[in-house]
Amino acid sequence: MIRFVLAPDFSVVPDLKMRLPGRGVWVTARHDLVKQAADKGLFARGFKQKVPKCDGLAELVAELMEKGCLSSLSMTRKAGQIVTGFAKVETSIAQRGAIGLIHAADAAEDGQKKLSQAVRRHYGSDCELPIVRRFSAEALSNALGYGNVVHAALIAGSASKSFIKQVAVLEAYLQPSEPDSNSGPDDRTAGQAS
Repeated sequence: MIRFVLAPDFSVVPDLKMRLPGRGVWVTARHDLVKQAADKGLFARGFKQKVPKCDGLAELVAELMEKGCLSSLSMTRKAGQIVTGFAKVETSIAQRGAIGLIHAADAAEDGQKKLSQAVRRHYGSDCELPIVRRFSAEALSNALGYGNVVHAALIAGSASKSFIKQVAVLEAYLQPSEPDSNSGPDDRTAGQAS
């Protein structure tokens, strides 16, 4: 669930960290359901007052989630829980130190394939090592403060686990929701106020 609050200008604002003051309205954490709530005017009903049009609200949530993921990735560097560069990533896999891999969205297939083969060789063919392919090399480089980051390995620790969890939340948000046979679309979309 995602909490939304009203800003002083009465616009609807996502409260992803659940720290903003005021009455909140909760919506299931899915892009299509947030969009549906905005399009159908369900925020006005949830807040029991008129609110400005919420065009682009679902996209704003995705953008804020992505920024949160990249900020979390930056924390993995500060915590020393990430290695970058093909050779270092391959060494980390060989030493069974990686708990997850990151490939730039614009990375070449051959490098990804070689690292996948290394994972199968050292972790076994049934290994389900999390792999993140969502962010461009430029975004990864900016988040980590290194030039040209294409491949990275996450090393065990709380910062790495937090990054993996945040990416999973973003991926789930961007997946289309499955219709629930026990509820109508409004039941899944508009949540209770807090």
